[in-house]
Amino acid sequence: VADRRDIVWVHSAAMDRDIQLDVFRSAQPGSPTLYLLNGAAGGDGGSSWFDQTDIAGFFGDKNVNVVVPRGGAASYYTDWLHDDPVLGRNMWSTFLGRELPPVMDALLDGNGANAVAGISMAGTSVLQLAIAHPPVYRSVAAFSGCARTSDPVGAMYVRSVVEARGGGSTANMWGPQGSADWIANDPYVNAEGLRGMAVYISSGTGAPGAFDVPGGPGIGSDYGKLAQQLAVGAVIEATTDVCSQQMQKRLQELNIEATYNFRPNGTHSWAYWQQDLHDSWSVIAPSLGLPTGPS
Repeated sequence: VADRRDIVWVHSAAMDRDIQLDVFRSAQPGSPTLYLLNGAAGGDGGSSWFDQTDIAGFFGDKNVNVVVPRGGAASYYTDWLHDDPVLGRNMWSTFLGRELPPVMDALLDGNGANAVAGISMAGTSVLQLAIAHPPVYRSVAAFSGCARTSDPVGAMYVRSVVEARGGGSTANMWGPQGSADWIANDPYVNAEGLRGMAVYISSGTGAPGAFDVPGGPGIGSDYGKLAQQLAVGAVIEATTDVCSQQMQKRLQELNIEATYNFRPNGTHSWAYWQQDLHDSWSVIAPSLGLPTGPS
């Protein structure tokens, strides 16, 4: 596609289909890999990390491969119990935790060290993946995600993504609400699984911030976009902020170290997630054996 950037297709046996990946290759052989997961749209319609952030510029002088899967809209990047009439077959945890990493290491001459980060819906998913596949990921960064999935508020948030937005069935994903799979996929309940990893968690309050202004990143002169960001984006971010701070309390109770960035403002939008990506690098890089500055 461009210098050091490729589109790669990898077959998932678990989902019986080919998955598109946007890849930014390290300039140095034998580098680690950072997986970045998209939000509820799965990267479609211009909602991907490559569409919305400065990946090439930020990682250009850092010896790390960056891999962004496309697809998985409203799937929570988890393994579903059943195929869904609308969302199809989703076995993303198997794909991201077992099938994909060895393929990427072989293709990119990776050194086997991996990290994973995600936004919004995937801010939950990355915590689930890190807990489910502890040998695979050395660090995890959750931006504006809701770590709780099995309590009433968390379950309502999950249903709003899978059912209201995606048109799928949470019963096909994890069974009836409150059943064993809802609990097994709750990072808050299973937070002990994060012990020993480098963890970064961030969120804003939903109040207007520096990027929620006319002419702001991704807004320009589109006042409709700004109004949506200040309304819908504010409500979503306020919800994920509560979840994120609950996760902080949980990890502190377990004496599990993590880095937190709770902004006093900011909506559920890409400009803040780009800043989160930059800020979290100081946590992710050492876990991968890299300096926090240029490699």
